[in-house]
Amino acid sequence: MTLLDRLKPRPGNLRLWQVGLLAGIFLVWHVLTTPGLVPPLVFENDQQAAFFFGEPLKVAGRIWRWFVTEGDIYAHLGVTLLETVLAFGIGALTGLAGGLWLALQPMASALLEPYIKALNSMPRIILAPIFAVWFGLGVASKVALGVTLVFFIVFFNVYQGVKEVSPVLLANARMLGASPRQLLRHVYLPSATSWVFSSLHTSVGLAFVGAVVGEYLGSASGVGYLIHQAEGVFDINTVMAGILVLTGFALALDGAVGRIERRLMTWQPRGGETEKL
Repeated sequence: MTLLDRLKPRPGNLRLWQVGLLAGIFLVWHVLTTPGLVPPLVFENDQQAAFFFGEPLKVAGRIWRWFVTEGDIYAHLGVTLLETVLAFGIGALTGLAGGLWLALQPMASALLEPYIKALNSMPRIILAPIFAVWFGLGVASKVALGVTLVFFIVFFNVYQGVKEVSPVLLANARMLGASPRQLLRHVYLPSATSWVFSSLHTSVGLAFVGAVVGEYLGSASGVGYLIHQAEGVFDINTVMAGILVLTGFALALDGAVGRIERRLMTWQPRGGETEKL
């Protein structure tokens, strides 16, 4: 194997490529926003790029002060994570239960279909002020907004997953004497599992969106509150730092979901195993 072949992206060095790509993005960001390194390409002077996009070193310094020297982000981060986890858990469980029930009840599905579609088409971000009036400016209003974002993602994926169960598989299970409870446990749920986890990966970010938007519109704590305060004084570095912190924790939560998925779906072949087959 030549040196060029070893440097090409492959399963053995994929993580290094990912880290290298991230480092390259930050390097380009640093070069384009540091005054004097390159002539301005879009802006009138080299100070404007830093004003609009921030400077990576100052963003990193802000994150360092948050977590190490000052340690003043932990209370805010705890509030945001609590809101996110509650919204994610409640939205996922209710979406799973609602999708299963409606998929197994054709008449109820036909009756409620136009109303569910109408609720799903509603721009749910506009509900944030209403939830603030109903539940106050505390955790409950942010959780309620996050639940509305997570619920429909999980609901429609579960509903579709149950609907696509093979009729032949159902007929064979019934011929073997499977009860409705056994059908649910051994046929419907396994068939919908991949759909469920696909929706969970998508809804992790939406749970964070619900929490942060709610904090942004009205709150006295949370990372969204910090971002809103920084925007008020045009502190773009703190805004970017908040975005990066939220992104990191969203990836961590998504990784936890992926770990549970791998544990529960051991029967599903991985990408490399599929290629070998």
